[in-house]
Amino acid sequence: MARRSSSDVRKSIFDPVHGTIVLEGAALDLVGHPAFQRLWGIRQTGFAHLVFPGANHTRLEHSLGVYWVARQLAATLALAPEDAEAVAAGGLLHDAGHPPFSHSLDGPMREVLGHGHESVSREWIIGRGPSLAGDDSGFDRTLRRHGIDPGFVADLVDPPGGRERNRFLRSLLHGAIDADRIDYLQRDAHYTGVAHGAIDASRLMDTARQRRGRLVFAEKGRSAVEGFLVGRSLMYASVYYHKTVRAAEMMAQASVERVPDFPDAARPIFAGTDGDLVATLRRVGGTSADLVQGLLERRLYKRAAGTRALSPKARRAWRVLATRPERRRQLEDSLAEVIGGAPGSVLIDLSGLDARETAGGDWQDVGILEGSEVTHPFRPPSLWSVFAGRPPSPWPVSLYVHPTLRGAAERRLPATLREAPGI
Repeated sequence: MARRSSSDVRKSIFDPVHGTIVLEGAALDLVGHPAFQRLWGIRQTGFAHLVFPGANHTRLEHSLGVYWVARQLAATLALAPEDAEAVAAGGLLHDAGHPPFSHSLDGPMREVLGHGHESVSREWIIGRGPSLAGDDSGFDRTLRRHGIDPGFVADLVDPPGGRERNRFLRSLLHGAIDADRIDYLQRDAHYTGVAHGAIDASRLMDTARQRRGRLVFAEKGRSAVEGFLVGRSLMYASVYYHKTVRAAEMMAQASVERVPDFPDAARPIFAGTDGDLVATLRRVGGTSADLVQGLLERRLYKRAAGTRALSPKARRAWRVLATRPERRRQLEDSLAEVIGGAPGSVLIDLSGLDARETAGGDWQDVGILEGSEVTHPFRPPSLWSVFAGRPPSPWPVSLYVHPTLRGAAERRLPATLREAPGI
């Protein structure tokens, strides 16, 4: 009896968000790769489970969802078969390079490696990723075996040098409304129990169109687009920038930054899983172990101060500090000393400085077809632009401290946030 090739095999996965996801061909082979299976061990929403107990879903689930949405979009847009295969593969592999606890370690990852998870995904796609046990270090051979160019897929996930090759195809994975966001808003809403992400994904995918090399939406899909933009804004404010979630993420970031011999000793951390990270940090001891133990026991830092208004001078100074993490750590420890705390007991959160950009300001360029013309109803000064573009965090700068130091910090440190930091 002749042996069936992998191209003849189809398997179904039952997904709580999309229903039945069918895997075949390249996708079926790629999901069995050790670098993809690593994503089972990485929580999709970092430490959101400490606030929303159901949020234990993983990057692997999300990647399968993005693959399926990308396939549906490719079908609606009638993409050429080779383009559809590349977009689907990009959706499946776009998050392969995520570090433990997902975006929680974005800052240390960039400081240590010099780039973010997109570049690591690129390395794995083209066969230059970190080696794993029993692994050939990349997806490239699998992709080539199925007639898919790894470089083409890598360029969709992470354009080299910021160049926008295949701009339209890339927008299906990285745009104002894309396969990535269509999946994670629904998935995160499902597992957190927060209803804001319950978007009309079917309508979005059914009304997607291509005009002059850009993704736009038919007029009958406008209400679905409006619901998407509102849902995205509310999910960022309610979940991703929740103050307690941010406290946990700051503790995780600090635990990595205070590993002995940082940054060199921290390089292997980013290729592991959540469990690998916790085990490593407990083993190194010191401040890193104390912080991670606090996360495990949910003894979280408290926000002791935050400022809604900064002078232009102070904002510029904080922005400089955001690009110099070593100076930010020096300031943290100086403030800890002022209130009698140990190094690492005061943490400065600067994510609110660029919260609008983090949530995605590209909503302004979402196009709606009215007849044969593309309109942009979400650009200022429309009412939608005011709401959809509001920053998810009202606090440009926040101060988190060890629970025992909260009173002292509230009495003595708030002025520091309003003034230009100096070391």
